[in-house]
Amino acid sequence: MRYTPPSADLFQLNRRNFMQQMKPGTLAVFFSNDIVVQNGDANYKFVQNSNTYYLTGIDQAETILVLFPDAPKPEWREILLILESHPEIQLWEGWKYSPSEAYEASGINTVKYVEGFRTLIKTLISQCEGFYLDFNEHERNSYYTPTRAHRFAEEMKAEFPAHSIHRSAPILEKLRSIKSSWEITQLQTAIDITEKAFRRVLSFIKPGVTEYQIEAEIIHEFISHRADGHAYDPIIASGGNACVLHYILNNQICKDGDLILLDFGANYGNYKADLSRTIPVNGKYSDRQKAIYSAVLEVQQKAMRLLKPGVKLDAYQKEVGQYMESALLELKLLTQDQIRNQNPDWPAYKKYFMHGTSHFLGLVTHDVGNRYLEMQAGMVFTVEPGIYIPEEKIGIRIENNVVITETGIIDLMKNIPITIEEIEELMNNSK
Repeated sequence: MRYTPPSADLFQLNRRNFMQQMKPGTLAVFFSNDIVVQNGDANYKFVQNSNTYYLTGIDQAETILVLFPDAPKPEWREILLILESHPEIQLWEGWKYSPSEAYEASGINTVKYVEGFRTLIKTLISQCEGFYLDFNEHERNSYYTPTRAHRFAEEMKAEFPAHSIHRSAPILEKLRSIKSSWEITQLQTAIDITEKAFRRVLSFIKPGVTEYQIEAEIIHEFISHRADGHAYDPIIASGGNACVLHYILNNQICKDGDLILLDFGANYGNYKADLSRTIPVNGKYSDRQKAIYSAVLEVQQKAMRLLKPGVKLDAYQKEVGQYMESALLELKLLTQDQIRNQNPDWPAYKKYFMHGTSHFLGLVTHDVGNRYLEMQAGMVFTVEPGIYIPEEKIGIRIENNVVITETGIIDLMKNIPITIEEIEELMNNSK
């Protein structure tokens, strides 16, 4: 791993918090993500399951965590199973955790090898009343891909039908949505690296460069500062491409007079930054571009002032929609008649601002969290209004990452250039 790992104290605390909410007499099992074959003998790059990392700090495939707080033997209460390395693995793949290194990283005393999992779990199941299963229950997850957790669940339900079954997702959704001070520090590191990349491309972009060349400048800065790469596929969208919300082709030439929407973030130690800025390819916004950019920025600043404990995302989005409605009226993109005759389920402003303003951020770019509950101090959100006008080939999104506090927010991206004046000055002084 490139990043500096945190103290095992963090993961010990996370496990304690989880186990305190488990039902008496139950155990929980967490698996690392599967290694997925790409083609032939090539695999996709391994990415650790975010719940498994949150509870163990182990960033390696073939990892299993078993939690059994009421186990009759103390050594059974937390068990970590890892891949047993051997000379052939070391020859082809290099370093893997040893049991002592896994203990140092996780704080788990009982470390075994995954080869013994079947025998172990049958012994433990006979001593418990039920078990917790860990599935991806994210509301945006629209694809069903059976994982090791699914396969394990089917086996357990078939073999032990009298045991009760519980879901780990609701517990972890609550725990993970409140970030510890260490997690905020890790996020800030990812954001600081993202800032370096943004400043780099401000001095690089000019008419004639390609979107993919800009993407290359970004990844260069990420890797140079020990990031694990992109938090998500970067959006480098010039001209009308910016009106495609998840544009990732990044294969066009940036033209004089166009804007370019940049939506990217560094992944540092599994924590994700999520930045959006929209800048002029030639270093100078036109009057029309300035007007739209200023409107988006004003909506963003107003939205930030709404964020505080007790607010619900739906009510917040509705109020931000009112701000956007006023902005679009001023820009003459909407009329009062359109607003009077709008569909309440799809307000008129949605023609130009069709996505949500904020989402949870953390170990996943769209992190887990219950959007129907009130916001609490320690939650981290993006704030990303946008205006997209296909007929003008203009798409502008501005996005910062913020932490909710007892009295408002801390803007983790406050040092990243955002105003028209800052961006134009930096682009033109570097030429």
